Order: sequence, then C-alpha cells, then structure tokens
Amino acid sequence: MVVSDPQVEKAFRDKPERVIHFPETVLSRAQMDAYGAMSGLAIVEIAGRDSVAAAIEAVKTEGFTNLLPTYAYTGTEYGDWNTVPDAVRVLSGQLPDVRVHPLLVLGSPQFWQALNGRFSGVMKQRYGAFSPCVGCHLYLHSVRIPIATTLGHCPIIAGERELHGSRIKVNQIAQALNRYQELTEAFGIPLLFPLQHISSGDHIEKILGCVWDEGKAQLKCVLSGNYRDVRGGVVVNTEQVVGYLEDFALPLTRAVIHAYLQDEVPQHMKMASQLLEEIYEPQSR
Repeated sequence: MVVSDPQVEKAFRDKPERVIHFPETVLSRAQMDAYGAMSGLAIVEIAGRDSVAAAIEAVKTEGFTNLLPTYAYTGTEYGDWNTVPDAVRVLSGQLPDVRVHPLLVLGSPQFWQALNGRFSGVMKQRYGAFSPCVGCHLYLHSVRIPIATTLGHCPIIAGERELHGSRIKVNQIAQALNRYQELTEAFGIPLLFPLQHISSGDHIEKILGCVWDEGKAQLKCVLSGNYRDVRGGVVVNTEQVVGYLEDFALPLTRAVIHAYLQDEVPQHMKMASQLLEEIYEPQSR
C-alpha cells in the first residue's frame, strides 16, 4: 500500500533544491543502486489523471514491471497535497502485477524561475506573447533527467496529449512535444507519451478503469489559462512557442542539465542572464 510520507510532504512544502544530492533518508545510495539494477524500470511523472493513465498504458505496451512515481514541484502549485499520493494509490491499484515504488519528490524552483519567471518580460518583448506553460513542461521533463541517468538511463513516462477534446494547450502542441523528446533523448533518456494522440476524455477514463474528471483530484497552478483571452481563445501562436524554445529555453536547459550531470548545482539565473545577453543584446545595439 502506498502511503504519504511526512518527509515527502515537507519537501513539497519547502521546495528545496533537490535534483541531485538527495538526503539519505529520502533516497539512499543503496536504494539508487537497487533501482539501477532493476529490470523493467520506468520513472512516472505524477500529476493528474493523464499521468496515471499514461503509466497504465505504458505498462501494457512496453511491459514495465517496476514504476518509480515522481512529483516535481515548480513553486506555482496550490491545493490538497493528498491528491498526489492518492494518484499513486490509483496507479498501484490498477496495476496489481507491477511494483509501484515509494513516491519521490524533487525539483528546483530556481531552475523554473530562470526558464519562465524572471525573464518573462524579455520574452514578451521579443516574441509579442509568451506563456510560462511551455517552459514549465520542458522543466518538468528535464528535471528528471539526472535521476533517470543515475538509475541506468531508464525511460520517463508522461501524460502529454496533443488534443484535449477540441481544446489546444500550447505546452502540448506537437512542435513542443517533439522538442521535449529530442532534449531528453540527447541525454540518452527515452521520454514516452503513450497518450499523445488520444483526444477523448472518455478514452482516458477507459484506460484508468474509473471515473476521474479532467482537472479534478490534482494540484492546481496559479498561472493556469494564462495563454487564453477572456473568451478562452489562445493568444500564443506556434511560431512564438518554437522561437522561445529554440532561442532560449532549450539551450538553457541543456546547459543546466549538463551541470547537474557533472554533480554541480547550477547557477540558474546567472546562466540564463548570460545566455540572454549573448543571443539578444547584440541585436538590440
């Protein structure tokens, strides 16, 4: 049975720099060695219902026998923390023949801030419109690369979908998803999107084997819907998304992950500032 650990709750509350150098009480060297020796291991991104459905679908198609559920904090979440271990319980209950390991909580709000917060004004000035949701999903995938590498380059399973009924989410358009995958694969980590081409919510519930309304029973984000106008229309276009990713977000993320893999905690903001000076300042002079 999966239970909520007070240390896990504390990590979510305090949101420390925790991408590498996990406390022994959270993830010991012996535990990492054991995970690295396991066959059929995959890391699961735990969020809402899509992430759980993605893990279930991946087990069916890829034959994973060990799943390590992970939650990555950003600094913008709010709501009932218990929805996270509850999602792990649903996952475990739907996969009785798969070993679902204890939830691991990780993250770096400073990394998130460097990608999406501090320089959002610069991004709007540069591209005309900007949404932190794109860089947020890039962060959520990439921040798991160091632990996936440590555990033997195991795959990461995520619940990304290109379509949600008739709605488009700019952080999950094909052009963004392809670039997320290219980034992780450059570090030798497969990023799996088992639900990428599923648009029906009913299909998701069929995979889950239970009723779970979209957006319910999960943590919320204070920035939700930021790329929509008052009538719900999308105000950020594909060209702006791709420009932000190619010019800034992907180069910064590659540099940050390289630093983590060298066992260094990056100076996220300094790296972002230097990159912006290199790519934008010469054009403004």
